[in-house]
Amino acid sequence: MDGNSIAWKVAEKAYEEGATFVLTNAPIAMRMGEINKLAEKTKSEIIPADATNVEELTNLFTKSQEVLGGKIDFVLHSIGMSVNIRKKIAYTESNYDYFMKGIDVSAMSFHKMLAVAKKLDAISEWGSVVALTYMAAQRTYPFYTDMADIKAMLESIARSFGYHYGVDKKVRINTVSQSPTKTTAGTGIKGFGDFFDFAQSIAPLGNASAEDCANYCITLFSDLTRMVTMQNLFHDGGYSSTGVSNEVMQKLGVE
Repeated sequence: MDGNSIAWKVAEKAYEEGATFVLTNAPIAMRMGEINKLAEKTKSEIIPADATNVEELTNLFTKSQEVLGGKIDFVLHSIGMSVNIRKKIAYTESNYDYFMKGIDVSAMSFHKMLAVAKKLDAISEWGSVVALTYMAAQRTYPFYTDMADIKAMLESIARSFGYHYGVDKKVRINTVSQSPTKTTAGTGIKGFGDFFDFAQSIAPLGNASAEDCANYCITLFSDLTRMVTMQNLFHDGGYSSTGVSNEVMQKLGVE
């Protein structure tokens, strides 16, 4: 996580709106030191946790309640990692150990996080949980390889867990399907720059920025969206509803 990350922008915006929260990241990522700058800026405490480890997640939610002085009102899941993409392995030749690692880190961690929070009754009634996703869960983008399947699983978890957590504790769970965004994770995908430009030329409003996504997440954390749950919400400037644009047609030489 760094200053370009959507999670970073969400933390900044939440702080601007008067929220008090804790920050977390994997212990290995903590060595980079970037999150310390965010913690200082937002006056937040950092509690390291491996999102794939139930024991560490239990410690995270337990200590978070101690730091915050009560239950948690909102949680952001912003985790995405594919070893197959990092190693430029084609989808049809996926390394299945890498594939399972990606599932555990990027999707199963969401289920583990929610299960721990529910068991500890750590989230307030009418609290909100948001996870970040991408439209490759619904449509095929060859360069997104196994992350497309992983994001589809993430979105399914939001719906399934959203039902149970909603019935039991009125906790809302949604996913936000964001535009291609110039984050460290996004720009690491082969051909990202060209696709960013393509999406920009398709979307009537253009690509949504990380800052815009942060603003949207804040509305989902708020009581103004208290009846919104189990939804995959597109935040992409209209890209997901546009078949083709005049700009793209013109680039193809169609008059």
